[in-house]
Amino acid sequence: MALWDRLKDTASTMQAQLTAKKNDLTSGAFRDSSMAMCALVAAADGTVDAAERQRVAQLIATNEVLHNFAADDLRRRFDENVDKLTADFAFGKVSVLQEVAKAKKKPAEARAVIQIGIVIGGADGDFDKDEQAVVREACYALDLPPHEFDL
Repeated sequence: MALWDRLKDTASTMQAQLTAKKNDLTSGAFRDSSMAMCALVAAADGTVDAAERQRVAQLIATNEVLHNFAADDLRRRFDENVDKLTADFAFGKVSVLQEVAKAKKKPAEARAVIQIGIVIGGADGDFDKDEQAVVREACYALDLPPHEFDL
């Protein structure tokens, strides 16, 4: 199976798992962590251009799992995290990883945050090394073993 096909299958499987848990993913910690994760993946290479920012914002708005939250609130939280990362990536990453870590107390939410990162990273068909690296760092912030997610 080609890498592209495996990536699509993994992202589809993760999205299906997330959708199945949708009703359990309603806490503020999950909301904050997932928006931080989306920003981290969008800025994984150290920059976020307007098109990439818009693409990730669109993915957030259309992701069924995130419909438990107001779209404008999600967008604001995503933008705030992206702004931190684009102002100073290294310093911003520390702050954003602290946001990701908010889901650490609930293992199901923590896993869902990582799955969202993988879904967002793979949405363009290329879950690249930079994106994998930030999702791996998020695993550590959430006390989850990266190998559980093939990272």
